[in-house]
Amino acid sequence: MREIWSLFSTFFIIGSIAFGGGYAVLPILMREIVQKRQWLSEDELLDYFAVSQATPGVICVNISTFMGYRKKGFIGAAAATVGVVLPSLIIITAIAAVLSNFSDI
Repeated sequence: MREIWSLFSTFFIIGSIAFGGGYAVLPILMREIVQKRQWLSEDELLDYFAVSQATPGVICVNISTFMGYRKKGFIGAAAATVGVVLPSLIIITAIAAVLSNFSDI
């Protein structure tokens, strides 16, 4: 359970600070996944990055899903994917709530 929480929290942080697309998130992934947590080697992360570019979807979401699956299978993939997507969902929901107050203007 601790590893699943670690996957979720790591990718939640990455999802919170990753702006600018897949290429902008690569240095963040290098720092968090390769250097800090040592879950992957640099070459493995670059392989995941290449495969994520070739598959449909957002690069960061694909990498988080692959990474989570590698660490803890389906549950890990789900935790990492939810972790990376949740910050955006929270921000968009907050913006929609604020904008709905001004919809009559």
